[in-house]
Amino acid sequence: MTPTIQTIPAKKLIGKHLTMTFANNKTFDLWNSFMPERKNIVNSINTDHMYSLQIYDKEFFVKFNPHTEFKKWAAVEVSDFNTIPQEMEALTLPSGQYAVFFYKGAHNNGFDVFSYIFSEWLPASGYELDDRPHFEILGPKYKNGDPDSEEEIWIPIR
Repeated sequence: MTPTIQTIPAKKLIGKHLTMTFANNKTFDLWNSFMPERKNIVNSINTDHMYSLQIYDKEFFVKFNPHTEFKKWAAVEVSDFNTIPQEMEALTLPSGQYAVFFYKGAHNNGFDVFSYIFSEWLPASGYELDDRPHFEILGPKYKNGDPDSEEEIWIPIR
């Protein structure tokens, strides 16, 4: 897996979030809550793309513990924050540089993919992990749980 390196401008997102841990993963609950209400976001930029976004504390990866809490978002990019559905919140994704990995496969291989990124690719890359949100873009070829599913994994670097 060789990433592309991309720099993105700040993005406006609207969605929902839950606090969770890897040991007590609530991703299914989050998306189950978000998907029926996604249609209420009237100013989305690209309806084919959804963001699965994680906000970790600065020290999260220094000494990894599966019981450490983080915030996970289910969101879409919007043109502005003028109309935010009642059950949702706004989030600004800061601009910055990212290593973007294309992933094809079922989500149950996620541990292996992220293990490679953080224990092999990142230490050998010359980059450092930056303190900004991590996210995945779930586009039109994303099929939850399907081995032919495709997504992009965006890791903040500097």
